[in-house]
Amino acid sequence: MTVLLTDDADGVRTLTLNRPHRRNAIDAELWEALRTALEEAGRDRSVRALVLTGAGGAFCSGADISKGLSSAHPVYRMRTLTEVTLLLHELPVPTVAKVTGVAVGAGWNLALGCDLVVATPEARFSQIFARRGLSPDCGGSWLLPRLAGLQQAKRLALLAETIDAEEARALNLVTWVVDAEEVDAFVGDITARLAAGAPVALAQTRHLLNENADRTLREALAGEARAQAVNFATADVREAYAAFAGRRDAHFTGGWAVPAATAQRSEDET
Repeated sequence: MTVLLTDDADGVRTLTLNRPHRRNAIDAELWEALRTALEEAGRDRSVRALVLTGAGGAFCSGADISKGLSSAHPVYRMRTLTEVTLLLHELPVPTVAKVTGVAVGAGWNLALGCDLVVATPEARFSQIFARRGLSPDCGGSWLLPRLAGLQQAKRLALLAETIDAEEARALNLVTWVVDAEEVDAFVGDITARLAAGAPVALAQTRHLLNENADRTLREALAGEARAQAVNFATADVREAYAAFAGRRDAHFTGGWAVPAATAQRSEDET
């Protein structure tokens, strides 16, 4: 059985955790598959948005502990988790988690690592680590205080309570709650809008918002200035202005504004 399904449609890549018999708990094979898939998505310029979801009515029940403790040193096991988490956070495209059923432990933190989270009313969430004698991983200790505030983060992590989708939304841990029969169409609409956006500008915006949470205003402004310099070097800005003037929708490509011949002359002159 393929533990991670990949589907591409109109610039949107969907990664589906596919271990429904274990409520998509992540074992070593699935961690490796996720790492490879995220690396490929980051390199593939045809990918304009990414959806992370689970098969069989669950998102992810966390790391698979059904086989007991691994004989491998935890340092090596955690290295893979860290790499997957960073790849997800640093992707150059917007990401959406589509959560149906349970999202627990590392599974919930992978959902929180996406830019937007769409959940059905049946979804349930838990930072289950304390019940396993563990502390949060996959970025949970960084994400929870920033999204829900320090006190609520401590409540969720220390008590390992299970909360429903509406409470998760109230805590800023879910972006939208959408009925199960409507969730596919809703996510499809969101990702279509993201895929139609200016890819370089969206990548810059995603990076700025992720990084500026713990920066000073001066550092944030410097980062914004660098990002805008990158954005103005794309053809998308020119296209946006032309579309506005022509009262039409813009068609963004992420292309460079400087023609190849001009760029070559500039290089020859230096």
